[in-house]
Amino acid sequence: MKKSATATEDTSPELTAEWTAALELVADDLLRRGSAERTRRAYQSDLVQFAHWSVLEQREPAAVDVRQLRRYAAFCGESELAPSTVARKLAALRACFRTLREHGLVEQNPAELVAAPKRPSNLPRVLRPAELSALIDRIPAGTALEARDRALIELAYGSGLRAEELVSADVESLDLDGEQIRVEGKGSKTRLVPIGEYARAAIVGYLERSRPALLSDPSETALFLSKSGRRLQSSDVRRRLRLWARAAELPGRVHPHALRHSFATHLLDGGADLRAIQELLGHEHLSSTQIYTRVESARLRSAYSSSHPRA
Repeated sequence: MKKSATATEDTSPELTAEWTAALELVADDLLRRGSAERTRRAYQSDLVQFAHWSVLEQREPAAVDVRQLRRYAAFCGESELAPSTVARKLAALRACFRTLREHGLVEQNPAELVAAPKRPSNLPRVLRPAELSALIDRIPAGTALEARDRALIELAYGSGLRAEELVSADVESLDLDGEQIRVEGKGSKTRLVPIGEYARAAIVGYLERSRPALLSDPSETALFLSKSGRRLQSSDVRRRLRLWARAAELPGRVHPHALRHSFATHLLDGGADLRAIQELLGHEHLSSTQIYTRVESARLRSAYSSSHPRA
């Protein structure tokens, strides 16, 4: 008798040989394509969950169709998963069946016909220039850690880098004479990003006086070091930014991505071309960058509503 597909993961049905082979094939393909490690881990978890669900449905990879995928999406929705999580699971399934199709194991990609749930249209947090000045000016740069944090935050805002890009940067990534930094972004894609005057000055001060004081292993190549002399982690960036945001009395929680959002929005405010901003951010698709036009539009609507006598 067919088992219920609504069984919980606690049942942990054993995966069939077909599903095990399919998951290994997809994992190899994502690695070959240069997908980020975090993406690979998330997709692997999502696909293992779907494979278990499919075993309960008595469906091998080649037998999965649109109807089953829609039932699975509904099942995820009934589990009260966030729309963004369901959308990621469907993206993992599209990647899975794309790989299986390329290897001739399925005839078509059924996941392409399943619409992702609508996600709330939340605009990114953007700090005003005055707030950013207050944040950075609050860091005195008197100690080695303070100088490091000032250089870190100046670079994050001045060049629009992700937290992961900041902590993965090495000293040799810098080209101070050329006022630029080589960044390894998502999918191991490399780009060169300009370094502004303020960020350059903060980095030079940190390199000359503070990094040598933090360095414990001469072979360490990381640009930004922890107090124990090791490469910083993304969690360290978030923690230190929260500390200085509180010190500057900024409202709400300030995340590293808010600095990146502010970088892009302020460039757009200053008249920068959207394509140029796309290249600076390292976005593969322009649609990822177009969210900042919505930020600008929202700002203009707010200014209109508060200023125009007949708004």
